[in-house]
Amino acid sequence: MMQLYRVLPMVLSVGLFGCGNSSTQENANATSTPATENKDSFVSKLPATAPTLKVATTGTTPPFSFQDDYGNMQGIDVDSIRAIGEEQGFKVEFYKETWQNLFDSVESGSRDLAIAGISYKDDRAEKYGLSTPYFFNPAAIMYVKDDLNINSLEDLQGKNISAMEGSKQEDQAELMGSYNSLTTKTTPFLLYEDLVQGKVDAILHDLPILQYTAKNHPEYNVTIVPYEGEDNPSAQQVILMAKGNNTLINQVNEGITKLKAKGTFEEIEKRWLGENTSVDTSAADTNTKQLN
Repeated sequence: MMQLYRVLPMVLSVGLFGCGNSSTQENANATSTPATENKDSFVSKLPATAPTLKVATTGTTPPFSFQDDYGNMQGIDVDSIRAIGEEQGFKVEFYKETWQNLFDSVESGSRDLAIAGISYKDDRAEKYGLSTPYFFNPAAIMYVKDDLNINSLEDLQGKNISAMEGSKQEDQAELMGSYNSLTTKTTPFLLYEDLVQGKVDAILHDLPILQYTAKNHPEYNVTIVPYEGEDNPSAQQVILMAKGNNTLINQVNEGITKLKAKGTFEEIEKRWLGENTSVDTSAADTNTKQLN
């Protein structure tokens, strides 16, 4: 059973979408840079002799991976890989990469793993080593026009839409076809910018990212429509490692299993998304209806 999320009102702030030289966009353009942590940094409880893994992440995709005012990496994925490392005896060092460089850096061996809202895809499983799922991350549609009535992918026929380059949503849109135009972007910032500026009718992205945006920038009228169930493989979030690195893959999977049993991932999810993660519980008015 799917749900449609109606968030009233929602607007992304002028600072986020007004100028092309905003700090968010500048951060999105930074590549292959170690994330510098200056204040209130996470402190590992592991001994100094513990190995340190190089972790590729975007740093531009809240609530999964983004930076605070001091440059510290934070978010669901940051907390998740730190927890796995503490459980399994390795420290982590974050490197900010573009979305495409996440995959390239792991393939080249310059990074040990990548974590940044990465969904399971068959072609990824063939090329990389993927962990077992640790988070439910369904795809969703967001639109702002009151005269639109979009309840599924099929309702995007004849519409101008946009998705992240190389994402599962891009694949799903191309498979559906029948849209008027499909553009791809390299950061969530650019997706949202196109939407609020009226360049596209709807965007396709991960439900938690869209919910987080609506919760933290309640100034535009938006509708968010998730279209994947928990039994859909592509709705499962995974950690990406090099193909054949079975030692690390097994180590990460073992940590995921332990933390699931402890309820750690649920705690992390609540920390960033609130107690009720299926419905937006922000101060904005919210209507929810069931979709068959």
